[in-house]
Amino acid sequence: MSDAAGLSTASESSPYVELERAAWAELAQESESPLTPDEVRQLRGLGDELDLHEVEQVYLPLSRLLSMYVAAAGRLHRKQEEFLHRQQPPRTPFVIGLAGSVAVGKSTTARVLQQVLAHWPEHPNVALVTTDGFLYPNAELERRGILHRKGFPESYDRKALLRFVVDIKSGRDEVEAPTYSHLVYDVVPDERVVIKRPDIVIIEGLNVLQPARIRDDGRTGLAVSDFFDFTVYVDAALSDIKRWYIERFLRLRETAFADPASYFYKYAALTPDQAVDVATHIWDSINGPNLVENVAPTRGRATLVLRKDADHSVRYVRLRKL
Repeated sequence: MSDAAGLSTASESSPYVELERAAWAELAQESESPLTPDEVRQLRGLGDELDLHEVEQVYLPLSRLLSMYVAAAGRLHRKQEEFLHRQQPPRTPFVIGLAGSVAVGKSTTARVLQQVLAHWPEHPNVALVTTDGFLYPNAELERRGILHRKGFPESYDRKALLRFVVDIKSGRDEVEAPTYSHLVYDVVPDERVVIKRPDIVIIEGLNVLQPARIRDDGRTGLAVSDFFDFTVYVDAALSDIKRWYIERFLRLRETAFADPASYFYKYAALTPDQAVDVATHIWDSINGPNLVENVAPTRGRATLVLRKDADHSVRYVRLRKL
């Protein structure tokens, strides 16, 4: 339930502040979008209805909030170094974890945030890394008998991903990440993304908010999310996400799947009805269960939740209290 200003009246008994879209948009009224309509179109994912209005009302306030967090982390860094009587080394990058379901639009959210944040003069170097590159290669997934569970937590090289994030937060000058090709549906051998001293790193993926696992010896290990400074979860109704997935599959059937080099070229010749049946089966057997079992349960671990409406627009924002 919300009051006239759009602030949840139940907030006193909740660890979150919830703002309807109109109230959230007012938080950056005096700011202008640094992106042009053409740039917004280039950032838009397949099926997303992103436009300049959405950027101004949703992502500008979010970038302003994140910039405040980055600045506060810098001040805390300086105070800590003074307390330790150390010469102040450069602060480690501010790391943002961004999670959400397949087809919910998290990749678009990550790209928009990267571009908008980079326009703030305090942190012009913003890197974006997707966790797809840390999936095990298809050959390894086949060897383990889990190719059909691609995207589930066990399909990722979690140790390699953890090492990558630890290297970033250790302040290494240069860090590398593997790359992934959605065309061939596999990790690209010997191709790396090189990150050099970024101010901010956005790490986007299905399972980035997963808690630490219990190891075989009964001890709890580290989780990638232990090293995040801020986390975002892109949320929507399950029925809407399923519909978006099927609609995206139909669009891909006419575009990327038509490329003979595509892993999914076999779907290009399907009739529309056949394509809907295939997409529905993939969702019901893989992406849907993964969302319900693994992805959605991490929503409560996020610092901020962007809740989308049926038309892909953000309806409200939920922010954890400090």
